[in-house]
Amino acid sequence: PPLLKQAILAAEDERFYQHGGVDYLGGLRAVYATLFSGRKQGASTITMQVARLIEPREERSLTFKLRQMARALQIERRLSKDEILALYLTLAPYGGNIEGVRAASLAWFGKEPKKLTLSESALLVALPQSPEARRPDRKLKGARIARDRVLKRMADAGLIPESEIARASTVGIRPGRA
Repeated sequence: PPLLKQAILAAEDERFYQHGGVDYLGGLRAVYATLFSGRKQGASTITMQVARLIEPREERSLTFKLRQMARALQIERRLSKDEILALYLTLAPYGGNIEGVRAASLAWFGKEPKKLTLSESALLVALPQSPEARRPDRKLKGARIARDRVLKRMADAGLIPESEIARASTVGIRPGRA
């Protein structure tokens, strides 16, 4: 659904359609933020996340990150941007044993992704970053904070009017069935 796609791009990879799998500018921004402001900031693109989901590894090292970047470049040469986004939405973890946005939408809200509200879409975008720490059935506060962060990113990107963002951030987190 367009709303979910907008939320993912705003929160995860604003330049998704402009880079070839690795966002070097985003990487420099992340290094700068980490070194000079003390704020840890990620630089993984959606394509790099797909590479990580396809070849999961326990290690977190420079070698792992370089391998992930190389794999992302390969993925970009073989798949269209929409295919990459679809693959991400199919593989992303959403807490427990839930994988994929459709499964998460049905499990957490009892409805298809195309029927999600702005608030629900923002929560589903936030979950894969830290699925267990943001599970709406167990970590309500973490889920709300993460959802609101995605809503803010959407507002900052000018995708949704501030009034809608304000309204969506007041909606409680109400998991359906999970």
